Amino acid sequence: MPMKNTRTVAAATAALLLSLQSGAQSAREFVPVTDAMLQSPAPGDWLSWRRTTDGWGYSPLDQIDAANVSELELVWQHPVGTGIHEGTPLVYDGVMYLPNANDYIQAFDAKTGDLLWEYQREYPEGARGGTNRNIAIWGDTIINGSGDNQMYALDARTGELVWETPVLEASLPARASSGPIIGNGRVITGRQCQPAATHESCVVTAHDARTGEELWRARTIPRPGEPGDESWGDVPLEERWHVGTWMVPSYDPELDMVYIGTSVTIPAPKFILGGNDNEHLYHNSTLALDGETGELVWYYQHVVDHWDLDHPFERVLVDTAVAPSPDEVPWVNPAIEPGERRQVVTGIPGKTGIVYTLDRATGEFLWARETLFQNVVSDIDGATGKVTVNPDTLFTAAGQQITICPAAAGGRNWPAGAYSPLTNAMYVPMQNTCMDASVQTGERDPSQVYGLDMPPQLAPNTDQLGSIWAVSAETGEALWRFDQRAAALSLVATGGGLIFGGDSNGGFRAFDDETGEILWETNLDSPVSGFPISFAVDGRQYVAVSTGPSLVAATAGRLLPEFEPTTGGSNVFVFALPIEN
Repeated sequence: MPMKNTRTVAAATAALLLSLQSGAQSAREFVPVTDAMLQSPAPGDWLSWRRTTDGWGYSPLDQIDAANVSELELVWQHPVGTGIHEGTPLVYDGVMYLPNANDYIQAFDAKTGDLLWEYQREYPEGARGGTNRNIAIWGDTIINGSGDNQMYALDARTGELVWETPVLEASLPARASSGPIIGNGRVITGRQCQPAATHESCVVTAHDARTGEELWRARTIPRPGEPGDESWGDVPLEERWHVGTWMVPSYDPELDMVYIGTSVTIPAPKFILGGNDNEHLYHNSTLALDGETGELVWYYQHVVDHWDLDHPFERVLVDTAVAPSPDEVPWVNPAIEPGERRQVVTGIPGKTGIVYTLDRATGEFLWARETLFQNVVSDIDGATGKVTVNPDTLFTAAGQQITICPAAAGGRNWPAGAYSPLTNAMYVPMQNTCMDASVQTGERDPSQVYGLDMPPQLAPNTDQLGSIWAVSAETGEALWRFDQRAAALSLVATGGGLIFGGDSNGGFRAFDDETGEILWETNLDSPVSGFPISFAVDGRQYVAVSTGPSLVAATAGRLLPEFEPTTGGSNVFVFALPIEN
């Protein structure tokens, strides 16, 4: 296919540059990335959004550990793109591929920071870009979902366009704000789906990674006659809006199953949308899809949402003993035999901050617990997993105002947590927030989007916005908690017993994974809005993270007026231990 809608810098000489850079591949040396490599990457590579398709965010590298992390030093940094920056680098065989907003992708020598090539997509009239949290690698291509609703692949050696496939009309506000994951040669990604895009854009798609051909399309809003249609009451199909899947799926190759979370409806208050007694499937749910066909295998609805408390965040796939602590876990399936080993999907998938643990094959509810303060879920039936909403938080009329905790900004939000097999624990960044939410109108008005005015504020009885929780995947016990004034952003776990994470005020730290003790910290003069990773080149371990504007950081700035605006701009930073002479 001839190249179009693209600008590449140094594309003609990219192969030569790659051959000259230490630790980088030449065009002849490039070894295609296989599905087996994606499932079990070389220790030094970071090949998917959370390194592996199980959502762990864990690197096994252990050269940097608790004893020497205080010696970390900056090795290189480089400017990245403008706009909202929430990107995740990929690293393969010494080359770093970094997504930026508006389909701007950079390739660096991961060891030196030299720019190898860059790609900037040009949009047709009426289309616009936005956040781009991740890209994928497969074969010899970098694969992404674009702001103009295409899936496309670039040559990983040069940045040249290889294929592109339309998913929806280019101008529809239904872009993939987070990119794809690869499962068995399939490029799987979800969508935003704003009101103007209609129910037709609320889809998860799979494409052939080699050709871009669409393989299947799964819808998150049921059509008349389909299972779940009755859950919308008398709302006509054309007015069922915004059950989006705007974060990255997880994939289990053994079960050949895709796990993805969904968002709230528009408007959020259900009294405007068919009634408070309806479930409005499949919003705020975990969906388990057959990887080959896209058919729905099971779903679990985490809460019927009236407040824009989405549940689209990462699903962590773990094989673990299940033994919920009676002291800390109030909602437990009575059929569990304590200590039995299960394949689970777990984590904090939504803004309420509740940990949910489900059986990965069947969707059976196993246990759930709260973390930060929330007031919207009053009970969960252990035997069925059915969630009861606090009736005091339900809206019933225009102009009504209710204090809701957390705020729509989170609680949880897109900043990713991590899981470490060393501790069998999840580490999750969250924010202690509430909001005095008020209903803007009692009519269905897409110009009002969620139908609510939702100014955030700090949660009661705290002046600390950011919070990192370490929670046992086996028992649900809180192992440690770190609170701070700034908003907590994404984390990565490493084989050296460390958790790296940044914040909205530029702080970047290394924590002890067992105690939460801060072992190293620096300030990067801008919100640490990218997803941190760890990789290795020529036997040397590195830690990388990027900075720049972020919606979570912007919310933090409004809540914490004493923080001066940061001026460091958008950059990628790479750290390592000093080289011994």
